[in-house]
Amino acid sequence: MLAPSWTLPLLRRMPEVSEAIASPFGHGELRLSERRRLGRRLGGQGYTQAIVLPNSFKSALVPWFARIPIRTGYVGELRQLLLTDARRLDREAHPLLAQRYAALADAPRAEPSLPLPGLGLEVSKTGRAELLSTLGLTLAQPVAVLCPGAEYGPAKRWPPPYFADLARRLARDGFQIWIVGSSKDYDIGEQIERASGGIALNLCGRTNLDQAVDLLSCARIVVSNDSGLMHVAAAVVVPLVALYGSSSPAFTPPMSPLGRVLKLDLPCSPCYERRCPLGHFNCMLQLTPDRVYAAACEASSGAKQ
Repeated sequence: MLAPSWTLPLLRRMPEVSEAIASPFGHGELRLSERRRLGRRLGGQGYTQAIVLPNSFKSALVPWFARIPIRTGYVGELRQLLLTDARRLDREAHPLLAQRYAALADAPRAEPSLPLPGLGLEVSKTGRAELLSTLGLTLAQPVAVLCPGAEYGPAKRWPPPYFADLARRLARDGFQIWIVGSSKDYDIGEQIERASGGIALNLCGRTNLDQAVDLLSCARIVVSNDSGLMHVAAAVVVPLVALYGSSSPAFTPPMSPLGRVLKLDLPCSPCYERRCPLGHFNCMLQLTPDRVYAAACEASSGAKQ
């Protein structure tokens, strides 16, 4: 897998991936000579097929420079000359993003291979025990994990006071509450911790993505915005309630048998905007703690020991 460096911890947890290669190119960067050098280096590795997931012209350059015999991808940005197996996307046959990517592994014009295989990230029991010790955590009580971040923008984020309300309710049921996220989510985590009266423990920024996999595996219930960590929780197959506002589960749902979607079907949703264009944010404000708490209780009940 050739992918952005921040994804490498996840790729190393996938048993299907034999090698994770860091892509040094940021979003929108051409850096043609560097792409040529990387392609020539990969060209000596004996790869027989490259499946190009992004639709950009730039993303098809490295396999082209590598002269990999079969280069498969969707037509995208006028890149037919770079691909030997350029396909047209059938949106009706493949409504989900995961289906669209998986279809590239099938023969051209083949019937969709459905259902998709299950996800799975390997959890390090040793690493998890060491992490819990380092953070001063135990599993003496069941764990509820809250993931309040969403890097795309505030329109995807359930309000911090609602997360705090949910934390107090779950704590009354005997859960310990961990807030998990990146350093960018630290301030939101602090808001939730303060509003919950210290019941919820802010761990945002105290773990890297690799460690977050192990932390999420401890959860009896995860409540998350539509975010990267929501998909990680789905991949470690723990009970999950995914909250959708401006985005849609019809395109990127949690791919897990234990994942549950909660959303309001408002006329203005999904809008896919970073901020509410109407100024009222009803898609999240009207998704009350009562509803989320009920969904979390139902989702976690099957995991109780």
